[in-house]
Amino acid sequence: MSIALFESIKQQMLEQHEAVNEGKMMSSPGIQYRKKNFAFLYKEKAMCFRLGREFEPVSKGIHDYELLNPFKNKPALKDWFVIGIEYADKWPELAQIAFEKISKG
Repeated sequence: MSIALFESIKQQMLEQHEAVNEGKMMSSPGIQYRKKNFAFLYKEKAMCFRLGREFEPVSKGIHDYELLNPFKNKPALKDWFVIGIEYADKWPELAQIAFEKISKG
C-alpha cells in the first residue's frame, strides 16, 4: 500500500508542478524540485518529508514521528520528518507542504 500511495503522490506532483521530477535519496525513490529532494519513500513503510525545523507535526494530528537519522555518528537531520504508514492519509498534504517550502527557497 505505501509504495502505491507514494507513486500516486509522486505522479500527482509531477503533473501539477513543472519543475518537479523523480529522484533518489538514500537509494529510495524520491520526489525532487529542481534536483533537490523534498520527499521520498522510506523503508517501504514510511515517507520522509523535508518540512523544516519549525514544522510542528502535532499541528497536523501527527503524534508518532521521527527525525531522519541515517548516520551512526552524526545528529538527526532536523528538517526531515519520517512519517509512518499509520499517517498515510496525511502524506499528500505533507508532500505539498514540503514542495511549497522548497520551491520558495
